Amino acid sequence: MPDSRPVTLQDVQDAAARIEGVAHRTPVLRSRTLDELAGAQVFVKCENFQRVGAFKFRGAYNAVSRLSAEQLAKGIAAYSSGNHAQAVALAARELGTTAVIVMPQDAPRSKVEATAAYGAEIVTYDRYTGDRVAIGETLAADRGLAIVPPYEHPHVIAGQGTAALELIEEVGDLDTLVVPVGGGGLIAGSATAAKGLLPGIRVIGVEPEAGDDTLRSLEAGRRVSIPVPRTIADGQAADIPGELTFSINRRLLDGIALVGDDRIRDAMRFAFERMKIVLEPSGASGLAALLAHRIDPAGPAPRRIGVVLSGGNISAERFAELVGG
Repeated sequence: MPDSRPVTLQDVQDAAARIEGVAHRTPVLRSRTLDELAGAQVFVKCENFQRVGAFKFRGAYNAVSRLSAEQLAKGIAAYSSGNHAQAVALAARELGTTAVIVMPQDAPRSKVEATAAYGAEIVTYDRYTGDRVAIGETLAADRGLAIVPPYEHPHVIAGQGTAALELIEEVGDLDTLVVPVGGGGLIAGSATAAKGLLPGIRVIGVEPEAGDDTLRSLEAGRRVSIPVPRTIADGQAADIPGELTFSINRRLLDGIALVGDDRIRDAMRFAFERMKIVLEPSGASGLAALLAHRIDPAGPAPRRIGVVLSGGNISAERFAELVGG
């Protein structure tokens, strides 16, 4: 069972203080073309410029840095399709410990290589037949390692929420915050921060059409499992929301938008050609929803929308394959 302690705005603010000077305070970019297409003032939070190339370092470092000296001496374990893997590996290196990461056999090669380069040991499994949580827990028990899960922990969620905290601190009031959804940690932390600072803000999650487990779960009022999604957005290929993240998201989210892989490709191309930034598919899904008009602007103009671009970990070959046609 995950730690079910509620996550508060104070937790996010405490995480921000803990990661200051270690994690990057990532830039917020604007685009007049994007504003015109969206019919709103859009502020994009560029977590593709975060350490390890994704928001995941925020939560990983916040969680790993809170382990005891005894736990750090023994080492840590994690399971991830890529970005959390890199984040835990780097956090472990920063804090002088070791990491063992369970990764799917079909994880992007660039993410596997980066995780290994940070010094982690990698154990692979088949994501369509294996249970990464069970594998990770068994491995941790056998070796006496502390597990740092990708989203099912309050310190991880609070750390991820610092992205939204920084965005609002920099740009001020927003009508709507748009955040990608995989296991739900980023949006749970972001919604906690955003609604703690701006009680009237709408928080909209974005999932790939093939991976709509959070939307189905919100509609059912309980966690719903789906077949492991087959989508280019590998970071959002979750089959069921986390218990802790869903308990937060069912309370705080105002809706979920869905985008297909073609829309995600379009958003990756737009970000590259118009904003000069590289996004991985999961990192582009929030932008895809905005460009595809899946996010209804709220309130009278001028409307102000924040979008979290969650990551940019993609090889040149894969990027060209997806957007070069």
